[in-house]
Amino acid sequence: MQTVTILGLETSCDETSVAVIRNGKLLSNIISSQIVHEQYGGVVPELASRAHQKLIVPVVNEAMAKAEVRKEELSAVAVAVGPGLMGSLLVGVNFGKAFAYGLGIPFIAVNHMEAHIYSNFIDDPVPQFPSMNLTVSGGHTQLVLLKDEFTYEIVGETKDDAAGEAFDKVAKMLNLGYPGGPQIDIYAKKGNPNAIKFPRPYATENDFHFSFSGIKTSVLYYLRDNKLRDTEIPEQLLADICASFQSSVVDVLVQKTIRAAQQYGVRDIAVAGGVSANSRLRDEMKKAAEKNGLQLFIPKFEYCTDNGAMIAEVGYRKYQRSIFSPINATAIANLEL
Repeated sequence: MQTVTILGLETSCDETSVAVIRNGKLLSNIISSQIVHEQYGGVVPELASRAHQKLIVPVVNEAMAKAEVRKEELSAVAVAVGPGLMGSLLVGVNFGKAFAYGLGIPFIAVNHMEAHIYSNFIDDPVPQFPSMNLTVSGGHTQLVLLKDEFTYEIVGETKDDAAGEAFDKVAKMLNLGYPGGPQIDIYAKKGNPNAIKFPRPYATENDFHFSFSGIKTSVLYYLRDNKLRDTEIPEQLLADICASFQSSVVDVLVQKTIRAAQQYGVRDIAVAGGVSANSRLRDEMKKAAEKNGLQLFIPKFEYCTDNGAMIAEVGYRKYQRSIFSPINATAIANLEL
């Protein structure tokens, strides 16, 4: 049996991550997060790309050392080429191409959104084709039907803000810091999800598209009308706001996913992306899946956010099918699935 060893690089936003997969088994997955952005309340593209330049070599070395793999043993280098921040993507893409060229091995361009989908294929058990995948992150919210390996149909996506973007913006309104999603999740556990009736846009529509800007605006109006802007919000009220907002977003995500799975006649559903780490989303999706006789797949927390393992997983699968990319391939900030 041929030994296939893939190096996966992920630099699409503010995580420098490198992983090694050999014959389908993950040997290492190193993630270096950039804390410099916290003071700005969001990712600063120029600072992100500079940080990637400093981190890419040491993170690669750490991943290779942990995997106990020498560079001469690599079969190919897989790299996220988009979507993402152009400056950040270019660091990973240029390093990956140079590394592959120097070793005389294939370069494999990976769509970042495709990689999120395959984060549920890193460990067993895995979804069976066809399956329905909900990808929820800071930049995207998509419902994707996986018809077969690398064969997709986008059945629904957000018309405005992504779910993760709404979480971050609401957290900023509440002065909870960045990234906002985890902070809202923490406060929501102490709050009443029924305390405030925020809207659930598109929840009853027959299509599978999303809209989260209205929920975000409703929180803004609630704070304004109750004179809670630019003032310290009482602890319990803050928890109730977080719980109610989170509940409205999660309800829409769960309802749409279950209905899409039923309409397209699939039994397996999967959730991926940064927001898939949200505790209420995981709990409510699990309840809904069990109630409707569906099999749910959600990745480990380390595979929810941007990570090299999901890039290496796609790279391994593409290598097996001899799907390689030209050495002049480049980053595409708005790359579509």
